[in-house]
Amino acid sequence: MQVNPKKDEEVVEKIKFSKLERLEADLARARAIIREATLNYGNQTSVHEDPDYIPQGDIYHNAYVFHRSFFEMEKTFKIFVYKEGDPPMFHDGPCKSIYSTEGRFIHQMEKENKFRTYDPDEAHVYFLPFSVAKMVQYLYVPDSHDSEGIKQTALDYVNNIIAQKYPYWNRSLGADHFMLSCHDWGPLVSFHVPNLYNNSIRVLCNANTSEGFDPSRDASFPEINLKTGDIIGLVGGKPPSNRTILAFFSGGLHGYIRSILLEHWKDKDNDIRVYNGLPKEISYHDMMNNSKFCICPSGYEVASPRIVEAIYAECVPVLISDHYVPPFSDVLNWDSFSVQVPVSDIPNLKRILMAITEDRYVNMQKRVKEVQRHFIVNGTPKRFDVFYMTLHSIWLRRLNIRIHDRLKRYS
Repeated sequence: MQVNPKKDEEVVEKIKFSKLERLEADLARARAIIREATLNYGNQTSVHEDPDYIPQGDIYHNAYVFHRSFFEMEKTFKIFVYKEGDPPMFHDGPCKSIYSTEGRFIHQMEKENKFRTYDPDEAHVYFLPFSVAKMVQYLYVPDSHDSEGIKQTALDYVNNIIAQKYPYWNRSLGADHFMLSCHDWGPLVSFHVPNLYNNSIRVLCNANTSEGFDPSRDASFPEINLKTGDIIGLVGGKPPSNRTILAFFSGGLHGYIRSILLEHWKDKDNDIRVYNGLPKEISYHDMMNNSKFCICPSGYEVASPRIVEAIYAECVPVLISDHYVPPFSDVLNWDSFSVQVPVSDIPNLKRILMAITEDRYVNMQKRVKEVQRHFIVNGTPKRFDVFYMTLHSIWLRRLNIRIHDRLKRYS
């Protein structure tokens, strides 16, 4: 019997195409279910049983739709982690620093979990497991202003390893791939790989729309400073009646927004406590616990770990930034549990906060406590925590696209 190698190759290609079609069919089914759920906009509570938690209340744009989407994600979503690359810059990341969410996510994806698949043909998305924080640590010479080594490492990894060894990057031009970074330079690194910057899902703490962050394709996730590697002693705060300070901030003079804040409020008002570094006898954590509002201005970049610090301390966060997209804002209604103040309104900060009635403040503070679960870092991830919420953000972005195999002509 004569074998036709070309025909055999076409059959193999067609099988691969069929697998992609099945993946897209699964996503189409999930889209239809979520779309149907949006028709029940007035239904604020999910009717689906859940042993852990049923989303409800004003902290969500639509609790019912979120719950349906989360349920579909758990049932369907599969992620392939490329095995190429060596630690410490790949498959590793910082877990005891301001970049801890980057390292934590990478470490969790390296472990066995319900979302990881070892068969790339079963995957809905593909994770590029490099750590920008580690690249900066090992490749950047301080004060050199030379990022060429970081640029070349990312470019070589994607174009010369992943794209050459696997068909998936070229199939979608990176649209079903994602990177994740909490380092300020995350967007910069992606910029050096054009298809990564233009097409891929970028999960970034530095979610700045003025620097190319696209909320429909990219996902914002929180910056959490875990100095000891865990959240013991960080979560919990005083009830509203025991909070005697109107608003509090302490931090370095990083960026123009903080300069404006300190210029207008440092040592100016006993109700608005603004410090450029606290005296040794004053506890940062105690100040947050005694304050109704915790001021969270952007630093050199838009993200700030103070947002999650405030949520942990059950202090209503006051976000002061330009062009920042808060984490999980597809799902979470930030207006219900935070105050967002334009930079131009910094001189009016006290007037804005004083205009919030006591009843409204109490409700906002209650919602801060409710939203905590979505920012909690667990050693072993738990449903609806920060790891799961980050995955859900990626899931939503994958639902926004449809991948068409260039081999469709064989079908």
